[in-house]
Amino acid sequence: MANILLVDDENALTEPLSKALGHQGYHTDVADQGQMGLAMAIAGQYDLLILDWMLPQVSGVEICRQIRALGRSTPVLFLTAKDTLDDRVAGLDAGGDDYLIKPFELRELLARVRALLRRQGQGEIPPETPGKSNVLTVNNVSLDVANQVAYCQGQRIALSEKEVALLSLFLQAPGQILSHEEIYARLWPGESPPSSNVLAALVRLLRRKIEQPNAPRLINSVYGKGYCFEAY
Repeated sequence: MANILLVDDENALTEPLSKALGHQGYHTDVADQGQMGLAMAIAGQYDLLILDWMLPQVSGVEICRQIRALGRSTPVLFLTAKDTLDDRVAGLDAGGDDYLIKPFELRELLARVRALLRRQGQGEIPPETPGKSNVLTVNNVSLDVANQVAYCQGQRIALSEKEVALLSLFLQAPGQILSHEEIYARLWPGESPPSSNVLAALVRLLRRKIEQPNAPRLINSVYGKGYCFEAY
């Protein structure tokens, strides 16, 4: 299952597109403005970024530039109404891998997504490691630490490497407040800590995957201190 980040401020486009990608077996996260999209791209582990060229706050081109500056080779597909040669060159020079002009046919976009994922050798679920697993469980959320597989309400969910690390921290300390500094030290050891937006985006992604509608919140923000994973 490939993880895709779709960043576009047109809800009329993102809703049907994310559903179409889901029907193809891809897990898709959506951001509707550039700053959040950039934070999610940095915090998450994605196999493909689909970026609108023109976005509020931070453009898709700038997101691509910053991702490349971090040494990430994640494929980038630009969606844009810009169709001049200079625009295409600018997108490719920023580190983009492909370019699709709006409006486009859905089947063409899906074909390009498949091609980019094949080029990177992504999208397949790695075989699970045999042997005894260390499973952490709190409420209805479980994490097989050895195989990095998570379950919510008995259903398997796809998590990035950072999401697995963060969930593991929470499940090992239910009901305890984990400070921002402690989380930074555990998730980014030996590195300069990212901005607070990156951690907030990572928490937001994890909440989307493990919290159920109309159910008590599992991950609570503690103002000025950090986060707490509630044990009910």
